[in-house]
Amino acid sequence: MIIVYTGNGKGKTSATVGQALRAYGNGIPICFVQFMKSDVGAGEQIALKNFLQDNFYIGGCGFFRNETEREKHRQAVLTALKWLDEKKEQAAMLFCDEILYAYHAKLITQEEIESLISYCHETQKHLVLSGRYAPDWLIEQADIVSEIGEIKHACNNGVKAQRGIEF
Repeated sequence: MIIVYTGNGKGKTSATVGQALRAYGNGIPICFVQFMKSDVGAGEQIALKNFLQDNFYIGGCGFFRNETEREKHRQAVLTALKWLDEKKEQAAMLFCDEILYAYHAKLITQEEIESLISYCHETQKHLVLSGRYAPDWLIEQADIVSEIGEIKHACNNGVKAQRGIEF
């Protein structure tokens, strides 16, 4: 199955982590990579490190805001893809959190994502992809697509992100 969590609302990573927890609890070997996100000690990062250990990788440099940092971010994406390539044989389910953010920022190509999809189809592995801006070609190929939309968020009223809620 190809599963996509997308949309402009908060909760895509939470849904992805929840899917990983469900798979892990059912004895399904998984590997989980976070694209774009840096190691900030977010709650999900701490939990995933604890239960997945070497099968969890934080592969990003944080938000991509400046074109002068494009090469640094692209290299981080390539390193994350290399890590995934080395781990994918031992897992039955692959998780690529925020890979769609990397795609939207043109830090990963359609061909690189389609290669992961093809690999998963050929080996009968499941693939979970998350991030804003899921492209139409991916929605068409996916088996499950959930769009998480924002109706209301406290940050729009000046409330800062809170530990255990946003990170």
